Amino acid sequence: MKIAVFSTKPYDRKFLTDANSCLEKPHQLEFHDAQLNSNSSLLAQGCDAVCCFVNDNLDATVLQQLAALNVKLITLRCAGFNQVDLAEAKKLGIVVARVAEYSPHAIAEHTLGLILMLNRNLHRAHHRVRENDYSLNGLLGFDLFNKTVAVIGTGKIGQVFAHIMQGLGCEVIAFDPQPDPAVAAAGVSYVALNDIWPTADIISLHCPLNTNTHHLINSDAIAQMKTGVMLINTGRGGLIDTPAVIAGLKSKKIGYLGLDVYEEEANLFFEDNSNSLLQDDIFARLLTFPNVVITGHQAFFTREALTAISNITLINATHFEQGEMAKICQV
Repeated sequence: MKIAVFSTKPYDRKFLTDANSCLEKPHQLEFHDAQLNSNSSLLAQGCDAVCCFVNDNLDATVLQQLAALNVKLITLRCAGFNQVDLAEAKKLGIVVARVAEYSPHAIAEHTLGLILMLNRNLHRAHHRVRENDYSLNGLLGFDLFNKTVAVIGTGKIGQVFAHIMQGLGCEVIAFDPQPDPAVAAAGVSYVALNDIWPTADIISLHCPLNTNTHHLINSDAIAQMKTGVMLINTGRGGLIDTPAVIAGLKSKKIGYLGLDVYEEEANLFFEDNSNSLLQDDIFARLLTFPNVVITGHQAFFTREALTAISNITLINATHFEQGEMAKICQV
């Protein structure tokens, strides 16, 4: 199968090429640096499938362009699929596959890293020591032990994260529209969202982005939170209303903010913009707070995760090519 692979970086090419070489019948991969959108879709001409990432645009217009090129499969190398107009894909007969699970440990461990960095001011301490400043004023943290941690979304990632925080002696509560009995049996208490806001010391988002969760963290929710709450988002940027969060930081309602995703990240993340002026005023405002740590959609970025993502992405394509539709991880 000939596959146009969009939004590729050197690491994508390496891991996908390695995975492809292990297949009994390798695919023909055409790598493109460009994001998939209405201006770049023509790059898929002559291909049977496209392989896309989190910031590729697969709206109705792009899907119609792909269908006109006779593309029959979209194989996402990510778990999220909010970037795809699923109704239009179904209408056009385009199959959409994804990587439902690759390494929940990668995301969960990165989430813990953000919590520790924010709590113990590791980012600020690092810069001080490099400047020969060993003072401790302003670096005061707190014990995680006995703190209440809320996990919103208890899929595989949320479950691993909950287990990690339990191991640190935290009381873990959770919200999920479909509670998992195994998670509850492990000592996690499921509660309503309205009970999470005033109770949690730390809130971590691990739910998908959809119409029900868009701007889940908004001004109303923030108003109900504990003063000084720590908010972590390693899910999707649109889960947070960023201006509302900035207002919460200014009022000190939010005491710590850790982000690995951002609602308008498509024009920022995965690129070296060090020689360009930052045009996003909202993002620039976030960067001014000393109690905010942002990483550029890095949580998934481990050897194990990239290996799994590449393998599953190409196996989905193989199953499609062989007509084994039941084996494809379809959206």
